[in-house]
Amino acid sequence: MLLLIAFGALCWYGFMAVHESGHVLAAWVSGGSVERVVLHPLQFSRTDLGSHPHPVFVALAGAVWGCVLPLGAWLVARGLKWKYAVLLRAFAGFCLVANGAYLGAAFILPVGDAEDLIRLGVPVWAFAVPGVLVFGVGVWVWDGLGERLGTNCE
Repeated sequence: MLLLIAFGALCWYGFMAVHESGHVLAAWVSGGSVERVVLHPLQFSRTDLGSHPHPVFVALAGAVWGCVLPLGAWLVARGLKWKYAVLLRAFAGFCLVANGAYLGAAFILPVGDAEDLIRLGVPVWAFAVPGVLVFGVGVWVWDGLGERLGTNCE
């Protein structure tokens, strides 16, 4: 059980790092600049931008990259039949659930990127509905992992 808790904490920090790297990459690709990235264990992570000529693109990129990169890593590892691909599957599911919940919750409590997107004029449904769907995909990716991770939970 302690190992699962430690893995969960590692997934949380990994999720934040991958999510914020999406904002950083989008800022650089779109001609913006990054002042700092904050990854703190007791706070939500954030990327502080200097300039950002395409703020909607940058705001969405965290969740998009935060889902695509872990999912892609798991699919590649699975395709290569890497024996630890199950860990990447668990991480990918975690990232999908976390990013999906983050955006999907905007219907009730828009914070962070969701709050920024609303302020920028993006209708809530345009990112919250996909967020709810991504959450569901994450749960589906997790399905059946309990036994493979050494628990009796299914």
